[in-house]
Amino acid sequence: MDYSVNYDVIWRNLHNLFYGLGLGLYMALVSVALGSLIGLVLAFSLVSKRKLFRVLSGIYVAVIRNIPLMIIILFIYFGLPDVGLTFAEQPSFIFALTIYTGAYIAEVFRGGLLAIPKGVGEAGMAVGMSNFQINIFIKIPILIRSVMPALSNNYISLFKDTSVAAIVAVPELTFQTRKINTDTFRTIEAWSSASVLYVVACLLIAILLRRVERRVAIPK
Repeated sequence: MDYSVNYDVIWRNLHNLFYGLGLGLYMALVSVALGSLIGLVLAFSLVSKRKLFRVLSGIYVAVIRNIPLMIIILFIYFGLPDVGLTFAEQPSFIFALTIYTGAYIAEVFRGGLLAIPKGVGEAGMAVGMSNFQINIFIKIPILIRSVMPALSNNYISLFKDTSVAAIVAVPELTFQTRKINTDTFRTIEAWSSASVLYVVACLLIAILLRRVERRVAIPK
């Protein structure tokens, strides 16, 4: 075997790798923000007293959670244009990841809502608050603080899922790495560098989220 490791090609393309990493972080941030809003609405629907809301939200969560993210992306990017709905590469991936995120975050929020003592809502009603006010000003703040550790794990996992965007030619980190590998045939250098960047990014995200967890944690 005469393969010799040479990282010069990585240094020459480092700007492309960082651009891809930044794009992945951006897409993850947008998808997580929108997906968390969807998940919050779904969570309240899942614990609603109205059967229709529970059934519809339950179907959404069950279906999306049992379809691979790649299938959702391919359906949106290649399937929806057949019915006149066309999205560019990046918006189609953000759309897909948002839908996917919403289903997973919904279950986290649902568990958090069920853990809130019933007396919290009753106390709000006792001082004249409506159900909407109780949900917005009492339950949601408690919910976010109690499920933050679980959310952190999901958010890191969803960032890593941005690598799937390469299948629709979104120039994130995996796409940039594959291009370097294809152009230079430096397989070890390309994929080991991408792995290091993903590890560093995930560790930094984890540190940031741990700090947020400590700041919002419910005092014991």
